[in-house]
Amino acid sequence: MDQHKNQDIVDLFVIGGGINGCGIARDAVGRGLSVELAEMNDLASATSSASTKLFHGGLRYLEYWEIRLVREALIERETLLKAMPHISWPMRFVLPYHKDMRFESDTPTSKVLNVVMPWMKGRRPAWLIRFGLFMYDNLGGRKILKGTTSLKLKGTPVGAPLQDRFEQAYEYSDCWIEDSRLVVLNARDAQARGALINVRTKVVSATQVGGMWQITLEAQGGERRIVTARMIVNASGPWVEDIIRSTMRINSNEGVRLVRGSHIVTRKLYDHDKCYFFQGEDGRIIFTIPYETDFTLIGTTDADHVDVHEKPVCTPQEQDYLLDFASKYLKQPVTRDDIVFTYSGVRPLYNDGATSATAATRDYVLKLDQSAGGPILNVFGGKITTYRKLAESALEEIAPFFAQTGPQWTAGVALPGGDFPVDGVAALTEKLKTKYSFLTERWLNRLLKAYGSEVFDLLGDAKTEGDLGQNFGSNLTEREVNWLIEREFANTAEDIIWRRSKLGLRMTSKEIDALDSWMVNSAANLPEQHAV
Repeated sequence: MDQHKNQDIVDLFVIGGGINGCGIARDAVGRGLSVELAEMNDLASATSSASTKLFHGGLRYLEYWEIRLVREALIERETLLKAMPHISWPMRFVLPYHKDMRFESDTPTSKVLNVVMPWMKGRRPAWLIRFGLFMYDNLGGRKILKGTTSLKLKGTPVGAPLQDRFEQAYEYSDCWIEDSRLVVLNARDAQARGALINVRTKVVSATQVGGMWQITLEAQGGERRIVTARMIVNASGPWVEDIIRSTMRINSNEGVRLVRGSHIVTRKLYDHDKCYFFQGEDGRIIFTIPYETDFTLIGTTDADHVDVHEKPVCTPQEQDYLLDFASKYLKQPVTRDDIVFTYSGVRPLYNDGATSATAATRDYVLKLDQSAGGPILNVFGGKITTYRKLAESALEEIAPFFAQTGPQWTAGVALPGGDFPVDGVAALTEKLKTKYSFLTERWLNRLLKAYGSEVFDLLGDAKTEGDLGQNFGSNLTEREVNWLIEREFANTAEDIIWRRSKLGLRMTSKEIDALDSWMVNSAANLPEQHAV
């Protein structure tokens, strides 16, 4: 969709192709605004593909008394689940309890209990955990997800991987989300509604001319063009402050706190399909989550990240921290030899002056700035779970500048491929098995969890595997790669194996090189929206 190519002015120009930018672009274009977005790399190439991959209320945030944030997130879990049942699904979390679990020392709850119950010496009492889970079950008007239950661990499948000292646990619900696919599907839907999505396109400068923003864009090949916009949304994530000060040259007091969150992916550590919520003696928490069938995801850490231009990596110290943390719960210690992959992302949190990275607010903050003349909305922080509500809040700030802005519309509206019921996965699976009998169970399951009902469009009239063209490895076929290039803004093998899928965990380096070479040779077939 390139109707803005020959249009002198767009209403809204969005900087940043993460979940916040793509979510705002989708909401805005659906309300009748003309929208263009630029992402300097691939969609979801930074924070939005490096999350713990959960739609969750944030149980631990209750200890910081962030009730509004938790309630909003809990409500959103089910709203989002209904709109994207192919890339999000319910999961059960097991929270083992023991008497030595502690608060982080600077939470409001810990400070109060240290005064009224000093004999606890910072420990989390069982009654407080039960109360927190009661709030978690009831704050968000839960209708689909199961509530909390108490468990005896001895002699049970969920107790088997744990050390014998853990006898009691609580089990509650949250949801999985394929984070980077969420971003791409929002971008696709925005594009389908009329937005122009530019990937690998950097905003070089933005200046005020006659009350309008003159935005200079530069493609990777060096080609430049200028876009005129009535308003800018700065949703550039970790670069939000850099854009304000360096690209727009605005003198602002607003700042971002960069907090690095790192994860490790290990061999599969247990056979059941439930997650663990582990509480540490330092007050921190981590999750262990069944991941991509054959692996376990463990995370996350919280560490201040000083330089936005320094690529975040999971340091050896962070790896050891996560390994040691999990090993305090699991019978079989987890070692460096078990790690198959690591990743790290930087959370661009609003700088609220918190004493630690863990204590910094996860709530989003929107700041409207008109000091340069034309309006710019700067987006700080936010959780992936509340991206849709963040977009609605952003539109509340944007709407006064555009009389034609329509009403809220995104709640319950399916993303591409998500137009089937939450409990409709089994029925869709049977239809796919019937029509495409050559698909193996694992292959079908991967396609369904990536494309949902659009699998039929992707596979088309294929009768055999051979009809799908070259197989690049792990059943990634030429037909699927072309779909990702033409419809999902993919340009490189890395885009496909790490952000449109997680096939990088399975494909060999030789297979990945062959895919990359094939894509380079096919670059002439890229659709027009990939260029400036």
